[in-house]
Amino acid sequence: MRKENFVQLQGGAVVAFQEYGDANGVPVVFCHGWPSSCTMAQLTDEPARELGVRIISPDRPGISGSSLQHDRKLADWPHVVERLLDHLGIGGFRMLAISGGAPYAYATAAAMPDRVRAIAIVCGAIPMVELVDARGLLPLYRWMLALYRSRPQLLRRLFCMARPILALRPPIRLRPLLLKMLMLRPCDAESLRDAATFEAIFESQRRAWRGSAEGVMADAQIYARPWGFSLEDVHVPARLWHGTQDRAFSVHLAEEVAKRLPNCKARFIDNAGHYSLPIRHMREILSDLISC
Repeated sequence: MRKENFVQLQGGAVVAFQEYGDANGVPVVFCHGWPSSCTMAQLTDEPARELGVRIISPDRPGISGSSLQHDRKLADWPHVVERLLDHLGIGGFRMLAISGGAPYAYATAAAMPDRVRAIAIVCGAIPMVELVDARGLLPLYRWMLALYRSRPQLLRRLFCMARPILALRPPIRLRPLLLKMLMLRPCDAESLRDAATFEAIFESQRRAWRGSAEGVMADAQIYARPWGFSLEDVHVPARLWHGTQDRAFSVHLAEEVAKRLPNCKARFIDNAGHYSLPIRHMREILSDLISC
């Protein structure tokens, strides 16, 4: 098992992180998805070694080994990244965000343009509170947003009820059934049939739920609130990767994000979905990121 490291924040809270790839390589901070945790960065390990990239992957507050911080805001995250990288003796760095990690990369790039060299956003979450039409979101996300706004305590109870189930590791023989139940795009289901890839994705989710339902809920609340800055404030080079078959955030939503980022190069990949894009294209994504 990969070593878990910790850095202490002001006030005594800690942030847990793990490293992947080349320990002496180009530093890249990995922003995991939701619900997920720092071990999602296992997806980057092999291509990062090949390309000479050092992946630094922290758990967000309340996720697994990182201390829960009540009423945290997205604007708090750049201070966490700054403390982590100062602890590691790193100056300039790049960021790679998958899915729900996107707002954290945007926030850090907007707050620390002198240190963030570039960001890569893969299947990234969009500013949900700004949406006029939410039909481009996964139905589950639309349901959770509506419930958060109307009955937040009920949503919290549902999270607590779901935790014992979602923290379990399903038997290998049940994985094909699980993939069917998730109603994935064919490209995503095919990518997840590989045992190692399946574990990298779903173990990171189980790890988050095993930490606490409160931590997963706190992470989810970030998406339902204003970010505190605009996408137009992100001036560092941005690489946006999105699949045309993405069900979580439709490609049309990603196209609108790309238009708003001042220094963005977007790639919309045919026959790629929310899972298959980072799984199949990670080497290409990292190679492009470190060339910025």
